[in-house]
This record gives sequence, C-alpha cells and structure tokens, in this order.
Amino acid sequence: MSAYVILIRDRMRDETEMATYAAAAKEARGAHDITPLAFYGAHETVEGADADGVVILSFPDMAAAKAWYTSPEYTAARAHRFQAADYRVIMVEGV
Repeated sequence: MSAYVILIRDRMRDETEMATYAAAAKEARGAHDITPLAFYGAHETVEGADADGVVILSFPDMAAAKAWYTSPEYTAARAHRFQAADYRVIMVEGV
C-alpha cells in the first residue's frame, strides 16, 4: 500500500541552511523509490494556519518511507532543515 510523506514548512529562518538542506536531501534520495507529487508549488490554505511551503512525496509503502526518512543520508540532511526552517512532517498510508 502506498505511503506519503508530507512536509509542511511553517517558517523559513535561514536561506543558506535551506540551500544546504536542499542539496543534501537531493543526494539522500539515492536508490530510494520516491515520487515527488508536489514540491513547493502554489497552494491555498482553506483551514488552519497558513503554510509557507508544502512537499508531498510518494513511496511504495510505509516501510520505504521510514527507510528513507531514517537513512543516514537523510538524517544528515535533516539537521540542516532543522536549522533552516520550522516544519511539520507527516507520514500517511494510502488507500
């Protein structure tokens, strides 16, 4: 069953760290089977707090999503994201 990782950027704090994160996250993709469905495109908040940016990634299953998120490569990239911005990250199983 497909799984999705939704990254919601609430606030940008450091553009330089974000650029470092973006490059490291791209490299962290490696051999992981990831399909980007949305990548900081135009969005409209219809309920709740507004988001600064949204990314939606598709994975074959929840195990694959967790394997990518906890991989050493993405863990290292994530450290830059933590310095760059405030995010909420949600993993959800598809139907």
